[in-house]
Amino acid sequence: MSARPLNARPLNAREVKLGNYIAYGANDFLGAGAMSIIGVWILFFYTTYCGLTAAEAGIIFVVARLLDAFFSPIIGYISDHFHHTWLGRKFGRRRFFILLAVPLVPSFALMWVEGQSFWYYLITYCFFELVYAMEIIPYETLAAEMSPDYKTKAKFAGARIICGQIANIAALWLPGIIVARLGGQESAVTFLYLGAVFSVFFVFVALAVYFFTWERPREEIPGHDQPPERSPFSNLTQLFEDLAATMRIRAFRLHLGMYLGGYISQDILNGVFAYFILFALAGTVATTSDVTTVMAVAQLVSVIATIWLFVKLHPAPSYRIALLLFGSGVLGLLALYFGGITDITWFFAVVAIAGLGRGALNYIPWSVYNYMPDVDEIVTGRRREGAFAGVMTFVRKFMQSVAIFAVSQILDFAGLIPRSKTQPESVVDAVLWIMGFGVVAVLVIGFIVSLRFRLNSETHAVLMEEIDRFKTNPGTQPTPENRAVVEDLTGWKYEELWGKGRQR
Repeated sequence: MSARPLNARPLNAREVKLGNYIAYGANDFLGAGAMSIIGVWILFFYTTYCGLTAAEAGIIFVVARLLDAFFSPIIGYISDHFHHTWLGRKFGRRRFFILLAVPLVPSFALMWVEGQSFWYYLITYCFFELVYAMEIIPYETLAAEMSPDYKTKAKFAGARIICGQIANIAALWLPGIIVARLGGQESAVTFLYLGAVFSVFFVFVALAVYFFTWERPREEIPGHDQPPERSPFSNLTQLFEDLAATMRIRAFRLHLGMYLGGYISQDILNGVFAYFILFALAGTVATTSDVTTVMAVAQLVSVIATIWLFVKLHPAPSYRIALLLFGSGVLGLLALYFGGITDITWFFAVVAIAGLGRGALNYIPWSVYNYMPDVDEIVTGRRREGAFAGVMTFVRKFMQSVAIFAVSQILDFAGLIPRSKTQPESVVDAVLWIMGFGVVAVLVIGFIVSLRFRLNSETHAVLMEEIDRFKTNPGTQPTPENRAVVEDLTGWKYEELWGKGRQR
């Protein structure tokens, strides 16, 4: 049998058009939009308008995140094997779950109702987190499913993050608009309207993803023509074996370190930023909305620039530039505060710098993620996009819950007063310490990890060449250069690849 030309499209590959990029990217109105609103406003909403203590709000956040962290890998595992079921064959092993989420995502609005009990907020938050995971985990596999091409995957990631940044701008800008429309009345209804508007968007974007994306043809899924050894719902042992196996991929471990360094630092800042504006700077909800909107616009500009930079400069150097910009912005905010500078123009300038870093930090990990199943394939001979999406979400949600719980407990210990528009100086001091030490420490960790990460367009091309070798000419040997690249990316000896070292 003749070898398939290197970098040739699979027989059943479909052409990716502009509409497909837009439909795929639009899903981040749900992904980033929901998380932007929650990250910036939920802790503030619970403590300022709902009468919850910071400790109670932190418990809600942690319970929801931990439940989601457990649920996400299960969804990823089930979607990897769902093609064996009738529903999977009819609707798609990934897209079935996206369709199922359509009538459920409006539950987002239920989180923003004032005057309810602790249990109401716990249940509504947890329910939306599970719906979110059910939709977002299968979605995250689609870029790797729709195309094997390095640049096409980068464009998918770019479309996703650009749409996410537009959603982020809306999430941060709308509260100020709503307050203005209400005649300056800052109340919980601001956030209820915000939740309702985004719920409508969520329904439309989920439908767009379902109708304008596709999955890998069933005949290209390894083992598609063999009866499953077990139901995709039945064996949790295999699930956790698959999840543990992803952590044996060196590039994925380093990728997780970079991902967490960029995202957890933002989670920490998000958790205290509204408090910083309102209590340290004596601002308002509208002021907070204006400042965060400037940051979000800068993030959008940054994503557009980073799509080009990612290809030219490669992931790790681009990531380090983004870390330095974001860290400089955070330290700049603290310098303005301690310098007694109150001119809002200076704050706009500094948060714009932070936004340039944040945009790139949001884009780079999700662009890099699209190549992780390729690294896994050369190790195992299988395609497990769902497992990687599940692990990424599990690790992020777990670490995010730890970070936000720590922030909430620090604020509670510092004496944060529920339903109060002013806070004691001890709370302001705690916010400043969290921004200065917590955010910067996580950024430093991400920077150190990135120094060892070497996946880029050149090494990915070598990886795909070697995968083709295993498929079409398994008896041949790689060049020493190709062997070194593959062993560095995988963390495995070449002789153990393609499933031969699976028991290691």
